Amino acid sequence: MKKFYFTLIFLTLLLTACTEETGTNNIETQDIQGIVTSTIETADKYDVSEFEEFELQEVIDGDTIRIKYNGSSEKVRFLLVDTPETNHETLGEQPFGPEAKAFTMELLAGQDTVYLEFDVSYRDKYKRLLAYIYTKDGISVQEQLLKNGLARVAYIYNPNTKHVNWFNSIQKTAQKSATGIWSVENYVTKRGYDKDTYYAVTKENNDAPSTTTDDNSCAIKGNINSKGNKIYHMPGQRDYENAIAEEMFCTEVEAEAAGFIPAKQ
Repeated sequence: MKKFYFTLIFLTLLLTACTEETGTNNIETQDIQGIVTSTIETADKYDVSEFEEFELQEVIDGDTIRIKYNGSSEKVRFLLVDTPETNHETLGEQPFGPEAKAFTMELLAGQDTVYLEFDVSYRDKYKRLLAYIYTKDGISVQEQLLKNGLARVAYIYNPNTKHVNWFNSIQKTAQKSATGIWSVENYVTKRGYDKDTYYAVTKENNDAPSTTTDDNSCAIKGNINSKGNKIYHMPGQRDYENAIAEEMFCTEVEAEAAGFIPAKQ
C-alpha cells in the first residue's frame, strides 16, 4: 500500500511538468525539475561519439520524438520500449501516459539535438524511424524511462534486438520495486496497458478503510519546508513537535492525496 501511494505522489510531481508554461504551480514545477536533475546526476553516461546527432524538434509522446532527418521532419519511435498513451485514436489517454511524456520532455529540455543509435532496420511498417535515444551527455532515454517505471519492454522484433537483454534487466528491477506502471498489479499486460484494471485497483485502494489509530486521529501535521517541499509528520516522529502545521490530516492517505510525502524520521 505504501509503495502504491508513494508512486502516485512521485508521478503527480512528474505530471506537473506539463503545467510549466502556464506557471500555475511554481512549487511543483520546481519539484519535477529536481526529480529530473537527480536523474541526470545519477544516470550512467554512455559514449555517443559513434552515434548520429540530429536536430530535436519536439517530444510527441513518452516514446516518440520528432527530429530533422536528411532535411525532412520525421518521427522517431524509441526502440524496444512502450510508454502508456496520451492521445491515442482508439485507446485515448492511459494512466502514466502524461507522466511518461512529461519525463521525456524534462529529460530533453534545453537540448537542441539528440543522438540516435540505430539497430539493423531503420524503419517500422509505419515508415517511422526506429532508434535508441541519447542526450548530449550520453544518457539513455529508454533506460531512464524503464528505470523509473514509465515504460515496458515491448515490440521485440528481429533484427532490432541489440539492447533487449539490457532493457529487460532494468525492467525487472522496476517490477521488483513496484515502480510507476508496476505499482498496480496487472495494469501492464503483454499487449499493452489495461485501463479498466488500473481504475478498479486504484478505486479499491482509495475506498479502503484507514488503519490510523484513534490516538493519532487528525493529528498528522502537513508542513511546507523552505524549499517548498510538502512533508507530513506523524505523532512520535523526531521533528513532529517542532513542525509548523500548514494543514492537519486524519490519515496518511489524506496527506498523500493532498500532495504531501512522509517525513524520513
